[in-house]
Amino acid sequence: MNQKIKTYNLPVEGMTCASCVSRVEKSLNKIEGVSDISVNLATEKVSFSINKEKVSLSDISRVIEDSGYRIILPPATDVKSTETDEEIYLSHKDSYRASLKKEFIIALIFSVPVMVISMLSMTDWFMQWSPLSMDGINKILFVLATPVMFYSGRRFFSIAFRLAKKFTSDMNTLVAIGTGTAYTYSSIAVLFPEILSITFAHEHIYFDTATTIITLILLGRLLEAGAKAKTSSAIQNLIGLQPKTAKVIKDGHEADVPINQLTEGDLIIVRPGEKIPVDGVVISGSSYVDESMITGESIPVLKTSGNKVTGGTINKTGSFQFKATAVGSETLISHIIRLIEKAQASKAPIQNLVDKIASVFVPIVIVISALTFVYWYLFGGLSFTSSMLNFIAVLVIACPCALGLATPTAIMVGTGLGASNGVLIKNARSLQQAVKISTVVLDKTGTITEGTPQVVNVVTLNGFDEKELLSFAASAEKLSEHPYADAIVKYAKQKSIHFEDPESFNSETGLGLKAVIKDKVVVIGNDKMMINNSIQVSFAEKEIHQLTSQAVTPIYISVDGKLAGLIGIADKIKSSAKEAINKLKSQNINVVMLTGDNEITAKAIAQQAGIDTVIANLLPHQKAEAVKKLQSEGKIVAMVGDGINDAPALAQADVSIAPGTGTDIAMETADITLMSGDLTGIVKAIRLSKKTITAIKQNLFWAFIYNVIGIPVAALGLLNPMFAAAAMALSSVSVVSNSLRLKGSRI
Repeated sequence: MNQKIKTYNLPVEGMTCASCVSRVEKSLNKIEGVSDISVNLATEKVSFSINKEKVSLSDISRVIEDSGYRIILPPATDVKSTETDEEIYLSHKDSYRASLKKEFIIALIFSVPVMVISMLSMTDWFMQWSPLSMDGINKILFVLATPVMFYSGRRFFSIAFRLAKKFTSDMNTLVAIGTGTAYTYSSIAVLFPEILSITFAHEHIYFDTATTIITLILLGRLLEAGAKAKTSSAIQNLIGLQPKTAKVIKDGHEADVPINQLTEGDLIIVRPGEKIPVDGVVISGSSYVDESMITGESIPVLKTSGNKVTGGTINKTGSFQFKATAVGSETLISHIIRLIEKAQASKAPIQNLVDKIASVFVPIVIVISALTFVYWYLFGGLSFTSSMLNFIAVLVIACPCALGLATPTAIMVGTGLGASNGVLIKNARSLQQAVKISTVVLDKTGTITEGTPQVVNVVTLNGFDEKELLSFAASAEKLSEHPYADAIVKYAKQKSIHFEDPESFNSETGLGLKAVIKDKVVVIGNDKMMINNSIQVSFAEKEIHQLTSQAVTPIYISVDGKLAGLIGIADKIKSSAKEAINKLKSQNINVVMLTGDNEITAKAIAQQAGIDTVIANLLPHQKAEAVKKLQSEGKIVAMVGDGINDAPALAQADVSIAPGTGTDIAMETADITLMSGDLTGIVKAIRLSKKTITAIKQNLFWAFIYNVIGIPVAALGLLNPMFAAAAMALSSVSVVSNSLRLKGSRI
């Protein structure tokens, strides 16, 4: 990895609409040394990579501030804190909501009397009863409206002013122009009537319009902020899983140690009901552990000596000691949090259209509103004030807040829902793509099967006995990392077979191995390995067929060019495999099995699992070619695999899925990880994709419909600016609320 490049995912304050997102991205794109930029309105974060030799974080901060926003930088490395970056970010969000709430309350306190007095002043009985003239009432309205404009509304004006200096605009500009026009006109009419040469008729004063718009928009933002906080509950829940301290045993004594001070190798004790603080391996004791938050499986799992435990899971019944193997940012929970954050920061392809529209939306709206004013004032026969109201209504109804929230809020909730069900989505692209899957390709070993093969038969040939055969096989296989090698070695140990040290050893991926043991050349592997080494196997055809027809894989062992025997290895099919495959087929999704195993064995396993199409005898690169061939036939292919040899096929597939029980390389390559290894997770992932994309389409419909209907209605003079503000605020809340409906979905 390039040490000069560092990736950040940092909060940005002040973003309120889709055009804000576009502006921040454009500003960062102009900086040399900044790449992989992604701005997310729902998370209010910006993700980017920087070349530390070309640009610094302070440069980034300055550019974003010039754009009208503020980035929250991470604490200095020398500042010690028990808070994680995510906890610091959440505290900033809490602070933002608190300030928003304070501004709203102040606005409400002053705008309600402004509205009430304005309405009463329109009645004859109030004016007859009032000791004040209309001039006096208007001055009271001016006094009441001013705190709303300059305290509660200052966020709109300050951002709009900074943007104006850059000859650009966003929704804050629309609100500032709309409310500022109403307030300025009304203030001049009250304080300097001679300038406008008008009478003090109450219909010319619009303090109620200005204050109500600001109050309603602040209310909308407050509701939106609360709803957005719920969309990120998956990350908050994961953060809350980890306890603050751990009981560490040192020198025979037990001590409570802060979790951020733990190191690998620490011996930790966990009692019933306690949360496991970090990842590790059980040393002594046993207990049932609730891993549902990680895997989505509700049934507690028995943990005994040698079993792995995961930080954040809950110890249920017994007490045990374990050795810490991963702490801090290396724990599984930290890894999951990073994956969710990365997915939530990523953009679905559908978002690109929204971004293009947003980049030109605000300037177009300003032009439309200006044309509306000009038309009504010059040609429509309306007064200056009535034309101004239509101008304000167009500005306010058109604020593109909902547009910017439509996609990312659904992605946030969707990825969070997936995580709580043991389905980790790495990026928004795969979430959108999964809905189109027409073919699911499954690796056999470790995906359809348990991945823990066992020796079930030993067939001796050419005069070799079982003990001698196992000694040659296990001595050679003990240097291999293949699951079949592990099964042979374990079986030989159970039989108390003597092992030799190979004099030489050479492994051939996808075929087998060759070793020299006691001056004899031992070749072990599949039938291709035997052919490549000119070893005759046809005389054992009956024995081979007997094994393969029972879904047992024959491992060929030859000694000095002669076939010495066969070791039959079987791997149990996962209990979830048949159910998952049946569900996929019921959705008209074609299921294909790829394997390096021989065709007869592969077909026998496929028959047990309910798979109709099998492609066998494949080397790792041929699996990728098989996926490519399916894609050339117009199919959208999802590849599911757990091994290193599946990585090329995973990379080739349209959507790649790895069971969490698989290798790190497979999980790193895959777009989606099934934490429990349960294949029904594939069905969950597809169902989740469908629900999320449906929510996005609904959100975009509502976001656009407000503007498509609202702008013409406002331009025609049929929409009061205050109702426009309420509708605009509701559009954002409705979009976020619709996304939140996903949280209660079953997948």
